[in-house]
Amino acid sequence: MSRIPSLSSPFLLGFDEVERTLDRVVKGSDGYPPYNVERLAPGGEPERLRITLAVAGFTREQLDVTVQEKELVIRGRQAEDPDRIFLHRGIAARQFQRTFVLADGMKVLGADLRNGLLSVDLARPEPERVVKRIEIATDD
Repeated sequence: MSRIPSLSSPFLLGFDEVERTLDRVVKGSDGYPPYNVERLAPGGEPERLRITLAVAGFTREQLDVTVQEKELVIRGRQAEDPDRIFLHRGIAARQFQRTFVLADGMKVLGADLRNGLLSVDLARPEPERVVKRIEIATDD
């Protein structure tokens, strides 16, 4: 018996792109670097979220935070130093890319690197509730 994807319901029209995005995000996550997502206490302003990544060993110049087509993309790349000779290498020094899909209206407020943790703050404004009445045409 084959499993029917939940977004293929006849009541969910036009969500093909959402399903493709979800598939791409799930396939692209390998667990490195570890991260947290937290909701910050609201203070009468739009809901705020913070994504914090553990990026020990990366400098600000080795990190890149961009927004591309409704996706927050965080990349890290460390250059190998040929003058260093490791007897044991237990600290990960590999490049990474983490992608977070942003809902409509989400805004990236800024990024901060402190004590090996990269924090990216986001705001989710309250969506406008719109009800639109559709007139029904008749054959008259």
